[in-house]
Amino acid sequence: MLTRTAGTVGDDLAQRIPGVLSAALGPHWEFTADGPHIEILHPHRGSPYQPPRRSPTWREILDSLEAGFARVGAPRDACLPLRWGRETELTISAVQALDPVLKDGQLRTYRSGFIPQPVVRFTGRRDADGQLMDGFLTSFVNVSRVQPIVGLDEYGAILDGWLTVLSQLGFHARHLSIYGALTPWRRRQVEGITLRFRHLDLTLGDIVLLWNTDHPDRMAVDLGTGLERLAWARTGASWRPLIFGRFAQMATPPTLDALRTATLLLGNGIAPAARGAGGITRRVIGAIDPEATHLGVSAMVRAAYDYWSLFGALHAPWPEIARVIEGEGEATRADHARGDVPVWAQTR
Repeated sequence: MLTRTAGTVGDDLAQRIPGVLSAALGPHWEFTADGPHIEILHPHRGSPYQPPRRSPTWREILDSLEAGFARVGAPRDACLPLRWGRETELTISAVQALDPVLKDGQLRTYRSGFIPQPVVRFTGRRDADGQLMDGFLTSFVNVSRVQPIVGLDEYGAILDGWLTVLSQLGFHARHLSIYGALTPWRRRQVEGITLRFRHLDLTLGDIVLLWNTDHPDRMAVDLGTGLERLAWARTGASWRPLIFGRFAQMATPPTLDALRTATLLLGNGIAPAARGAGGITRRVIGAIDPEATHLGVSAMVRAAYDYWSLFGALHAPWPEIARVIEGEGEATRADHARGDVPVWAQTR
């Protein structure tokens, strides 16, 4: 849970941020403020956006991000393990690479730089029927730049560098904006200030200035977005075909989302179990329509497997992943036939 903090350190940083960002971004941006709220807009923001004629592949987007971040001083680092097992069972954000600095006040990190981190979250926005809305997935790639900093000038430079990376992806500054409240928040031993960035009317992600409460000189920046959301904004394509490709009309969105997520979990060696991280895998597989697995899931698993393999080697081969999903589906169909639905299936 986030709480507001009235700490003088946070208040001082909040007062300095507009000047730091103005110096970093230069004179070609308009700054407006209303109390703690700030908005940064391009003066030529009214021009129409024309999506590129050809949609890049996932590999091309990833390569462009890696090259762009490297040019602004953030070389790619290895992903965190998907099984986290600390405050969360799974890795839910690349910012967890900064735990030693932010939570323990140490002068080290697990990772630093550009991290295209696969994550699993159950917090995606849903419609009135409980279905994930366009732009949200249970599993996605958290595109992040995470690193310790020694001063606010680095914070401003990181945001300016991000705009450069976006321009190399085909986004123009006139369609981008930054907004948020310069109000410090606190979560246990970590404090921070969050600003969000958007493309036209679509929020892409945020840049968060963070520091350890007991060691406020130990600061860091977490700049993050979702790879899939970034591609969605750039191409202007429909969400389901963009994410699920040729399978978009072959099964319901919850089943496709669950197959994608189950492939990631099983590929990282997290087998179905009664509790812990394995309990999450069982819950995810339980969301797959058993009838969708009746004729096999090999093709869909292979497609998801190829996608997740872009970000790191998976531990289990795709045929084994398909076998486990199909086996769980057979067990679920048998349970339904007996009228004996497992508790984990009842509560998904």
